[in-house]
Amino acid sequence: MNLATLTAGMPELIEITREAEIETLTADSRMKCTNGLFFCIRGGSVDAHDFAPQAVANGCCALVVERKLPIDCAQVLVTDVRAAMTRIASAFNGHPERRLKLIGVTGTKGKTTTTFLLKSIIEAAGLSCGIIGTTGCIAGTTKLPSHLTTPDPIEMFEILRIMADAGVQVVCMEVSAHALYLRKLVGVSFEAAAYTNLSQDHLDFFGTMEKYFAAKQLLFSSGMARNAAINVDEETGDDVCAQLDCPLLTYGISGQADLFARDIEITETGVSFTLNLRNLHKERIHLLLTGMFNVYNALAAAACALILGVSLEDIRKGLEAVVSVPGRVEMLGTQTPYRMILDYSHSPDALQNILRTVREFCRGRLILVFGCGGDRDKGKRPMMGEIAGQLADYSILTSDNPRSEDPMTILAAIEAGIRPTGAKYEVIENRREAIRQAMEMAVGGDIIVLAGKGHETYQEINGVKYPFDEKAIVHELLEEMKSEESRRS
Repeated sequence: MNLATLTAGMPELIEITREAEIETLTADSRMKCTNGLFFCIRGGSVDAHDFAPQAVANGCCALVVERKLPIDCAQVLVTDVRAAMTRIASAFNGHPERRLKLIGVTGTKGKTTTTFLLKSIIEAAGLSCGIIGTTGCIAGTTKLPSHLTTPDPIEMFEILRIMADAGVQVVCMEVSAHALYLRKLVGVSFEAAAYTNLSQDHLDFFGTMEKYFAAKQLLFSSGMARNAAINVDEETGDDVCAQLDCPLLTYGISGQADLFARDIEITETGVSFTLNLRNLHKERIHLLLTGMFNVYNALAAAACALILGVSLEDIRKGLEAVVSVPGRVEMLGTQTPYRMILDYSHSPDALQNILRTVREFCRGRLILVFGCGGDRDKGKRPMMGEIAGQLADYSILTSDNPRSEDPMTILAAIEAGIRPTGAKYEVIENRREAIRQAMEMAVGGDIIVLAGKGHETYQEINGVKYPFDEKAIVHELLEEMKSEESRRS
């Protein structure tokens, strides 16, 4: 495909220095390719314009630049390389988003569960559905590789093309604040967009909650959403609504919402509630996911489905068909007198939610195993320590993904929050040993919450991702402990 075709109608385009035929798109100057187009992205600490010669040496015949470079190859001069990359990636893949109905879900928490619930609803309505999000990409029942919550444009539009070619009709997409801020979705139009909530996270990138919130608002304030579903119980919900210039369907529990839940009953095996649409239509829902936060997730999914024209009956069928969501309040089948729950909660609000939910049905002690990620928002570490001290009976502080940081430095910051609460806790840096300690001390009626890793199957340490699947680890430990017990007896 030639450069003129790829950039046709692109508002960021200033000039094409000469024509070239493109076979590959890349933002990695190290990648070997033939007739590649390299995007010279300027980052916070690195400017990829500096790596253009390497890209050309590795097979790129053209560059997308914000300033002309003294290199003998075709150059596409633009005002914004990031935005141009999104538009060019779409064109290169034949604008697959135009063949699909896209639903975007943004918010600090609930994006993954909401998209899984929505996929089930859409399939109950007889449509083929895909997911793009934190746990990967799914086209119907086929898993596709992906590395980010909202993939980078080159990968994302290739995934959308694969989905469209496979006959997928609707795609539920987790839309991160990073993706919006970095213009990964410029020019993309969502049939419906949902806003779940806002709480502290990613301040290592955004710096302030105001900037973090402003990034999320872009989904609703930049003309990307044709319709919006907003949680009006969330304190920032009204601010999002104020930015809208599209039809709105509100949802909630305590607020005056269009779609709301009543008669809520929560148990350890799920939650039941009555779904009420403007007091005109009602449907009793029996959800197999527990916790008040999952009522909100179900409402967000139902609101988006209603915007698409799905019936309340199909919404009920879809919601009730979901047995679990990977790493989200996931009960592990340990066959032990105590229970174990795997959850992705890695922010203060998420940790508070899971602990409060488990506290409602825990008959014994609530034992918490958790840590915090390295090279990320350091301010949340003592906050999460304090929450653990207030809500868990016993906490084991351990490594999460330390990345380039010293794990003990991270754990000391968590300790600074838990120590003043007077709660019982210990520090075991090795996560496998921390899980084993929790299992050895647990008795009948206790519940162990493994927080922070969720669906992840690795630990990232100094740039290397080591295999660490907590489900597999728990199974291994159970076998190991049984074997030790049998030798003792």
